[in-house]
Amino acid sequence: MIRLVARWQVFVSGASNALRRQDGQTMAEYGIVLAAITIVVVLALMTFGTAVSDQISGIASILPGG
Repeated sequence: MIRLVARWQVFVSGASNALRRQDGQTMAEYGIVLAAITIVVVLALMTFGTAVSDQISGIASILPGG
């Protein structure tokens, strides 16, 4: 009987550890950070898009083959 109780406790302990894993939460946090970075990049491109495009075109015209 004691062995059965001990096995049950080990099983319950393992199940509770599996429920406490934070792998899913970490992936969600990475997703939120990636979304925030994407929004910042898009807003920066919308704000400075023409100026950046002009600079890139200027640099490309200086390089050989451009």
